[in-house]
Amino acid sequence: MARIRLENVSLTFKVRQQGRITLKEFLVRQMFRRSVNPFLKVRALQDVSLEFKEGERVGIIGHNGAGKSTLLKLLAGVYPPSKGTLTVEGKISSLFELALGFEHDASGWENIFYRGYLQGETPKSVRAKMQGIADFSELGDFLNMPVRYYSAGMLVRLAFSIATAIDPEILLVDEVLGAGDMAFQAKARQRMCEMMSKARLIVMVSHDMDALEKLCESGIWMDHGQVRRQGPIHEVIAAYTNSVQAGQNRAA
Repeated sequence: MARIRLENVSLTFKVRQQGRITLKEFLVRQMFRRSVNPFLKVRALQDVSLEFKEGERVGIIGHNGAGKSTLLKLLAGVYPPSKGTLTVEGKISSLFELALGFEHDASGWENIFYRGYLQGETPKSVRAKMQGIADFSELGDFLNMPVRYYSAGMLVRLAFSIATAIDPEILLVDEVLGAGDMAFQAKARQRMCEMMSKARLIVMVSHDMDALEKLCESGIWMDHGQVRRQGPIHEVIAAYTNSVQAGQNRAA
């Protein structure tokens, strides 16, 4: 059984208003009994209630800062809710921040092992997948080199190849469809389709509306940390697109 349920979930971050303050500012604020460096509360998500059921493919859209990636990281367990209840049934696999966790002085082969372990693989399961990962990346002899010498595109190729070698149950995806150059993107889309056929539940974030419309059946429009609309993906995309165009017309 794969299912995720959010009931009135909110997420609030506390951030310092200033990174550093001078000694003079410290003394003045102490003198007037003001907070030395007060917190600023950022309401990243507000009273979100959603349910993702087995078999669903859900796309999340919205402007930058709308809360899309924050919601995905909350589902992955990166952030705990500040309020409300999050219930997850099933094993979660996440595809975001692909280049995170690389050992830059280690070779590509060694990083396949390191990243595989981070994804919950065992030495035996990684070895079984290594050649397939290498072949998909098309990096050849570059895998013998430390990854610090890789170009950004080569690093993304390797990261995507490792990250998508999993057998997902619940799959969370954040903006990985643009991995690599144009030729590799076609392979990446095909790999994503294969993974999506295996996964029991998928939630993905992307600004690529065409990709979302092809890969997902339902959609969620996030706006300033709240759910603005949900329903069939084509209806949600149309509503979001019309809203963006209306805003541009008003600004013109």
